[in-house]
Amino acid sequence: MKTERISLIVGGLVAVLAAVGTAAPWLAPGGVDWTAAGELLVVGTTALFTLTALVWVVLTYVVGAGYEPPAPEYGPDEIQVRILTVDAESIVQSTVDSLPASFDEVHVVAETDIDVAGAAVHAVPDEFDCDAVRKGRAIEWARRNLETDREYVLYLDEDSLLESFDGLPGSDVVQLRERPRRTDSLFSYLADVYRMGVQIEQRAFARLSIPLFAWGGGIAVRREVEEAVTWDRETLVEDTAFVWAAAQELDDFTFDLATATCANEAPPSLTEILQQRRRWAAGNLDAATALPVHYQLLTRVRNYAWALSPVVTVVAVPLSVLGVGLVASGLFALASLALGALTAFWYLRGVVYYGRDKFSWALAVPLAPVVTVVHSMGTVAGILDPPRDFRVTKKTGK
Repeated sequence: MKTERISLIVGGLVAVLAAVGTAAPWLAPGGVDWTAAGELLVVGTTALFTLTALVWVVLTYVVGAGYEPPAPEYGPDEIQVRILTVDAESIVQSTVDSLPASFDEVHVVAETDIDVAGAAVHAVPDEFDCDAVRKGRAIEWARRNLETDREYVLYLDEDSLLESFDGLPGSDVVQLRERPRRTDSLFSYLADVYRMGVQIEQRAFARLSIPLFAWGGGIAVRREVEEAVTWDRETLVEDTAFVWAAAQELDDFTFDLATATCANEAPPSLTEILQQRRRWAAGNLDAATALPVHYQLLTRVRNYAWALSPVVTVVAVPLSVLGVGLVASGLFALASLALGALTAFWYLRGVVYYGRDKFSWALAVPLAPVVTVVHSMGTVAGILDPPRDFRVTKKTGK
């Protein structure tokens, strides 16, 4: 992560000095053509984001072409549900209430004793010790202490309301789909709509030897796989780290998407979404060190490109639209406009993913450049100032 941090800091300084050198050249340090340096920064960022976008297109429409989730094979009677929380009693109660009555083995794993109807509640003992931390520690405690003869363990976050469920396919790990619901912040919600559009690339993950990421809002793990791989590793992204370890340790590892969907909460404020994305970015970059070199490179470049993506949408695209050329070539303008169109497509694809009753949100597409900033600012923070501990995103219960 050190390389990414240094390059972001240097890039930020160049951008500031380029702006000063253009608007007030007498204030900028002499001896450097800061305007040219700024142009080089924008062009380089556009090229990097273009490469990342091309990888996304190949993953989504070539590798993932024609993917359909396998037919369900296992119903609620073959699944133990474990809901993770610190102490959000009322929010967890809503999650338990959202489960179909056919789920008859439901456990809540908390940091303190809480009262939840319809589930067995377990508080992780203070003296329990393992390599995993915070949420990962709670999951590892549950693995060691909650016995089950069910085929699968389904992990849900405290706010993951199960909107639909028709069973699980017979894969080692099954990723439930998510559909974040709006809470207090409009832009946090729009950023999650945008993320849903980008996240359709997940349909390619079943065809990769190692899925590029997983999320903990709703993920089912075959019991024997969980016992073989365990959650006992220090990480801020325990779900992705587990999947990466399983894919490398197990022969014939399988990963699929479910048709089931969780409605989790979009972060309630810009502060919360920044901290959430900060943890994701820092955790993924740290966990990626355990990947093969080519996967590690892909993961790190993608994170870095997403951190810089607002430079394209907020700077390069407007300049191209206004006809302000940064280089003596139409290629840059073409690339930046194509990326601007792709950004709008990601947002609109997210709207379509939500369904017909949310189509009115397509009217917010002019806000896409701002949405990309909201989506990416946490990635920048995660690279520049990675958190030292797991921070739970605040929930509202809406």
